Amino acid sequence: MLLKIAFPACGLLAFACLAAIPGSQLSTDTSQPSAKPQSPNAPAYTKEGRLLFPAHYREWVFLSSGIDMSYNRKALAADHAMFDNVFVNPEAYAQFVQTGTWPDKTVLVLESRMGMDKGSINHRGHFQGTELMGLEVHVKDEARFAGNWVFFDFDNEVSGSLFPKEAACYSCHAEHAAVDTTFVQFYPTLLPIAKQKHTFSANYLKEESEAK
Repeated sequence: MLLKIAFPACGLLAFACLAAIPGSQLSTDTSQPSAKPQSPNAPAYTKEGRLLFPAHYREWVFLSSGIDMSYNRKALAADHAMFDNVFVNPEAYAQFVQTGTWPDKTVLVLESRMGMDKGSINHRGHFQGTELMGLEVHVKDEARFAGNWVFFDFDNEVSGSLFPKEAACYSCHAEHAAVDTTFVQFYPTLLPIAKQKHTFSANYLKEESEAK
């Protein structure tokens, strides 16, 4: 079951930039897939332009996990903890390790899970619940989208809808992301690679310099 809940503006991928959506059961999507992708991990779309659900994303490379993150100073704290987990398709990860940037057909997945504090022998801190509360995807597809990168939101495990270009996540990524409009600054195993390869964005370097 995939539920939608209220998220702070932006997350590890700055995906959560829509208004709160009430919890609901998985919806039924009868859209049919279009041409098969060259790689099983490459982005694939329905004929209507929706992104097909990346069913095996949890077998991909895990990049990072954050808890209760928000880039909006005015965002109200939720009444519960929330974990964000980020995964990337292995082909894109391998290319990043070599070059310090993302290749075409990169797929980054953000899943959100409820933070739990009561369970088994736990007496302090939080652990992740089993229920998936939200899922959003950041895709690099140079031939399909102007600007190369787009975001998709999923409220079912069939296909996701495209975020409109007016959504705040696009400008947030362009202005603050460390590498190629992605928040590599929050991915601890990739940040040193980007530094070594000198692939940090000019905006990120400026922000880091001003913060010192």
